[in-house]
Amino acid sequence: MIGSLRHFLGWLVSSLSCRADLVLENMALRRQLLALHAQRPRRRLTALYKLFWVALRMCWSRWRQPLVLVTPRTVVNWHRAGFRLYWTWVSRISQVGGRKRVSKEVRALIFRMVAENPTWGAPRVHGELLKLGFDLSERSVSRWIRRAPRNPDPLKRWLTFLRNHREAIAAMDFFTVPTLTFGVLYCFFVIGHDRRKILHFNVTRNPHALWVVQQLREAWAYQRPHRFLLFDRDAKFAADVVSAVRDMGSQPTRTAFRSPWQKRYC
Repeated sequence: MIGSLRHFLGWLVSSLSCRADLVLENMALRRQLLALHAQRPRRRLTALYKLFWVALRMCWSRWRQPLVLVTPRTVVNWHRAGFRLYWTWVSRISQVGGRKRVSKEVRALIFRMVAENPTWGAPRVHGELLKLGFDLSERSVSRWIRRAPRNPDPLKRWLTFLRNHREAIAAMDFFTVPTLTFGVLYCFFVIGHDRRKILHFNVTRNPHALWVVQQLREAWAYQRPHRFLLFDRDAKFAADVVSAVRDMGSQPTRTAFRSPWQKRYC
């Protein structure tokens, strides 16, 4: 009785629905049956099958109802992948428009002018290029000036300083250790650059400037401190720490902002 009622309701709904919807639904179910039959042994769905569902999604609003082989999200991903492939193909075969590219010779000349004349701006470099017969805009010159290689001298000077004075350099820093009770321990240490030897270390839960000053006094309690002491711009290394380092006879040297490599031994 229940089965007969189900068939009757299905026939009634089918008779009231649009014939075009029935045709599209039959096509969708047939394609899925063919795909299932072809997947023995199991294989990946073909590109033609994916294209069919992408086209059906674009022309039929009820495309989700007969879909059982894959999820609607998969069909949407197929559509997006096809969109990306199409525009990748179009961008590759289309002709490059816009201005002419700046030649390698002109770029090398701009980089050379910037390196040999650091005070020159884009207008001056552009004017010199016009005198030499190179026709390009000042905007292009400005763009390539920003891409010019930077002068590596500051980096070389810092590395030379570390190499030449490593016997006289020490550094200090903090690192944190989480505890079993979800607390945080602050580990302070001082290291010598010559042999990379730990000169002093201690642990605290509440680090502050006065505590750091006391650790420095303990680190060089019975010996002469190093000539230079490196440390970063941490708030714990406040003015009291800097004054204490000077009073001990060492020269405080702060690293640059966001430059942990400048005290790489730490």
